[in-house]
Amino acid sequence: MAPEADAGNRRAERLRMVELQLRRRGLCDERVLSALEAVPRHRFVPPAMAASAYEDRALPIGGGQTISQPYMVARTCELAGIRPGDRVLEVGGGSGYQAAVLGRLAREVISIELRRELAEGARSVLSQLGADNVHIVCADGTAGYAAAAPFDAIVVAAAAPAPPAALKEQLAEGGRLVIPLGSSMMQVLTVFERHGAALRRQQHDGCVFVPLRGAGGWTGSAD
Repeated sequence: MAPEADAGNRRAERLRMVELQLRRRGLCDERVLSALEAVPRHRFVPPAMAASAYEDRALPIGGGQTISQPYMVARTCELAGIRPGDRVLEVGGGSGYQAAVLGRLAREVISIELRRELAEGARSVLSQLGADNVHIVCADGTAGYAAAAPFDAIVVAAAAPAPPAALKEQLAEGGRLVIPLGSSMMQVLTVFERHGAALRRQQHDGCVFVPLRGAGGWTGSAD
């Protein structure tokens, strides 16, 4: 990923965000922390929300969707264990913020967003920032992206009742699927790691995400 187009813009706020919201809460993966220091979160929120971009909370981005809390983005990336040469699939790309962070950690990122207006907005901002290794696809993310599978890591930024079968199938050997599982009101950030035909499961942080829509998610359309 190319250097940030507006280098230095609000950097002090990002450094403070990383120190107070991430390091002091126990996150210690330096590659992840550096990625959040570099990505300008204010570029991925509506102009009316820009002043709140570095607060410790999710923010609305339209269509009933949100940009995830910085801590949850960092924690998801940390649990995914992404290496520089990895290929990553993101489901629920939203505004493109987490995709931008992933793009600083991985060789290639495919981010799937169901809502066309969000996909187009994310594509525009990522292009402006020079994130050439991040590709936005407008589609049903619960089906994954078989054309580019398998993936070394798959991260899902929406709550599901169970991991979609297609995502499990598209996970590479040793790869990790990170997904919030539970009810529509409360979930647990869960990691599945592939070892041959088996998927080992570990549960981590409690969380609250918007519902995952699509054939393998909660009942409902993108409208």
